[in-house]
Amino acid sequence: MLGAQVLIDLMQTYNPSCDAARIEAAYDYGKEMHEGQLRHSGEPYFTHPIAVAMILAKQRLDDDTIITALLHDTIEDTKSTYHEVEKQFGTEVAQLVDGVTKLTNLELSSKDNKQAENFRKLLLAMSKDVRVILVKLSDRLHNMRTIRHMFSEKQERKAVETMDIYAPLAGRMGMQWMREELEDLSFRVLNPEARNSIMRRFLTLRKETGDVTPQITQDIRDVLAKAGIEATVLGREKKPYSIWRKMEEKKEGFSRLSDIFAFRIITKTESEVYAALGLVHQRWYAVPGRFKDYISQPKNNGYRSIHTTVSGRDGKRVEIQIRTQQMHDVAEAGVAAHWSYRDGERVENPFAVDPFKWLAELTEHVANNDMNEEFLEHVKLDMFADQVFCFTPKGEVVQLPRGATPIDFAYAIHTRIGSACVGAKVDGRRVPLWTRLRNGQSVEVTTADGQRPQSTWMDIAVTGRAKSAIRKALREEHREGFVRLGRELARVALERVGKKATDKALATAAAHMGINTSEELLARIGSAEMTGRELVEVLYPELVRVDEIGAEEPTERIVGLAADQYAQPSECCQPLPGERIVGIATRGKGVLVHRIDCEKLIDYENEPERWIDLHWPEGRRTADQSATIEVTMTNDAGVLGRICTLVGEQNANISDLEFTDRKPDFYRMTIDIEVRDVEHLMHVLTAVEADSDVAQVLRKNRKYQSD
Repeated sequence: MLGAQVLIDLMQTYNPSCDAARIEAAYDYGKEMHEGQLRHSGEPYFTHPIAVAMILAKQRLDDDTIITALLHDTIEDTKSTYHEVEKQFGTEVAQLVDGVTKLTNLELSSKDNKQAENFRKLLLAMSKDVRVILVKLSDRLHNMRTIRHMFSEKQERKAVETMDIYAPLAGRMGMQWMREELEDLSFRVLNPEARNSIMRRFLTLRKETGDVTPQITQDIRDVLAKAGIEATVLGREKKPYSIWRKMEEKKEGFSRLSDIFAFRIITKTESEVYAALGLVHQRWYAVPGRFKDYISQPKNNGYRSIHTTVSGRDGKRVEIQIRTQQMHDVAEAGVAAHWSYRDGERVENPFAVDPFKWLAELTEHVANNDMNEEFLEHVKLDMFADQVFCFTPKGEVVQLPRGATPIDFAYAIHTRIGSACVGAKVDGRRVPLWTRLRNGQSVEVTTADGQRPQSTWMDIAVTGRAKSAIRKALREEHREGFVRLGRELARVALERVGKKATDKALATAAAHMGINTSEELLARIGSAEMTGRELVEVLYPELVRVDEIGAEEPTERIVGLAADQYAQPSECCQPLPGERIVGIATRGKGVLVHRIDCEKLIDYENEPERWIDLHWPEGRRTADQSATIEVTMTNDAGVLGRICTLVGEQNANISDLEFTDRKPDFYRMTIDIEVRDVEHLMHVLTAVEADSDVAQVLRKNRKYQSD
């Protein structure tokens, strides 16, 4: 375990006046609080806060941030309290530690709706002090570096979470090195085969051509030295995930990918940046369409640099980034540059973005957007999009993602202008609203009173901001009428099959279709996004099913048996056609067929010789497969008869019925039914669940006995 002095020594390299005694006190306090706790690796837990603090110290951050890193898990995982931390280390540190604790407790989920809601909370927490997320990102980085010690299921969940949220957030904050490392560490977990394949191609390339990175680096240094430009030249191979993403985007193989090498030229002055660019283009051929000037048009996270791609040594295409030292500091630290120290003083970097300004842009839609999916779409679209820069007629710059249209431009200026847009001029020429904008174009938007967003705009717009505003306007304008019309259409559709459009039936259908509310379901029916027939098919498919003509009964019951073997379904899990199955050879009982997820299969883990790979044959079956369901229903007259009728209407036969629990208000019973396959069973469950007097219906596994 690293001692406090190692951390203090690192901090004193950029801030000699740091409060060493305070840092040491925080170290001792954190170590005491975490005493006896271990990580999954078996190491003392406090090695983790130390590692997080070291990551932040390498970014030259202030004392309070480093102390927060040392204490970030104390309130959550130890007997320490907010007031105790505040008393010993001040209110600012206590608030930062508390902020990190709240972020940790969000329990981010890979499910979009949960993920979006927690992303909102994360951004709102950041709005109070962005250093909270700097600590959290460093915490996540160290956890990903040591993820091999976690259980495989947790590894995958953490990797997905990191790829979806933390990596793009680090990129958005301008910390590109952290984004790349987080992506690559996640990639190692989520797609190890693809990563290993890219690494093997790298090794093959080195064997064929040698390590070209130092060769090209020296070539660039020689060109600059001859012109008298003092500069630092750095070269590297791009990360496996970055290469894989480019391969996916461009639909190209590794051998055809042009820019797997990247080089940076760091000069002293801005004028030397452009001089170096000229020298590079004189020495090597510039690749058309691969030039970007982020100095004249900076990214909204403060990033400034010249990007160009040239055909270098042996015809290999390489990307070259050219910038000053101040620009490089921002490119490496991103928003963290706002707090950076050098020689004991806060660095006044003119290019460092105001963290609260960029955060305000990111959270602009949080307060007003009540649709989680739309919010996440907005954030992800804007995070991952490459940018183009266009001008208003007054010369103001508008940043948009690549592929943006005049509709996106109008909404970027103001929602009111976007909603009232009727046309646009690009460079003085009238163009259709679906025109894709390019860098440097001047755009003039024409508006008209009374204009409303059109539904076709959804196919035109590409930015999250525009799409969200269009959806909201369309929803507000038409929703009430669509709901009324949808309710009538649903009533008519269900009455045709002798059913009623009860609230319970509509709620059940919405749940099975993945729609949040029954009102949203009715709105979709009313707007012709779906039909009343689709509603009936979800609830009562057997009532509208057209029987398949000519469908033959399969000649075999089970595929995979030897000629002298016979099979019978196990009573414990009652496997049905359509489900994955496996056979277990038994004495005197033939081959017992189990569902692949049957609990009883654990009993045969050490007997692989008894396992037989089986599957169901193709073809439409008769309803003679047994299944058991459990129904909880209200104790009212006629309910049981209605449930039996519902089962019969789905062309399923009841073979047995037993009450298992009787209460004054509710009964619970098990029903043995005969169905064709698992799909047929799901139809029965849905139809029964839609009844207003049914509280719950589920498939029931029987208790098994030893074979």
